[in-house]
Amino acid sequence: MPLPPLPHFQAAIVDLDGTLVDTLGDFEAALNATLRELGLPALERGAIEAMVGKGSEHLIRAALGAVGAPRDYYESAWAAYQRHYLVINGRHSAVYAGAAQGLLRLQGAGLRLACVTNKPRRFARDLLEAKGLGTFFAHVFGGDDFPEKKPHPMPLLKACEALGCEPARTLMVGDSSNDAQAARAAGCPVVLVTYGYNHGESVFSADADAFVDSLALL
Repeated sequence: MPLPPLPHFQAAIVDLDGTLVDTLGDFEAALNATLRELGLPALERGAIEAMVGKGSEHLIRAALGAVGAPRDYYESAWAAYQRHYLVINGRHSAVYAGAAQGLLRLQGAGLRLACVTNKPRRFARDLLEAKGLGTFFAHVFGGDDFPEKKPHPMPLLKACEALGCEPARTLMVGDSSNDAQAARAAGCPVVLVTYGYNHGESVFSADADAFVDSLALL
């Protein structure tokens, strides 16, 4: 069945990396700066792309595993990555074409908006502000706000509570199976964009209600 028209919904929850902003360049720069600091080899962009989406902890552990680093490098890598990302955040990224128009369309339909990302909240807020997208959102929740991250439904359910909206009438907009799985478990309808990061797999393999090539097409 097709999704109901936007006025049916009370709110929308929107992912950040790979949905609103192409941040792969930021991840590449911060992660490879971290690896260089630890005397480890750099990773190619394609390898990093497949690691993105499950939070900083997963990204760092996956990167260390990919270069064969000992497990006890993790704490040093975590601290270095946070330091490098704080400086790099937003410098190597760009808002996707149609993203701002899509947010305007959601707002124009009367929906309240929350951004829910697995990126740490400080980095998420700073990035949204730097890219001129911060004013769209009533709430921004990061991967460090709750005990669980997407694909667990907790962040979406907490966002629905904050928005004062029913999950069944809250649209999830994302780019990956993480977003789709979280939405299904939370009881939210879900739309995925076709251009983001999905762990190296086709986004069409995810269980979504609809797919769009641009948020402007919502």
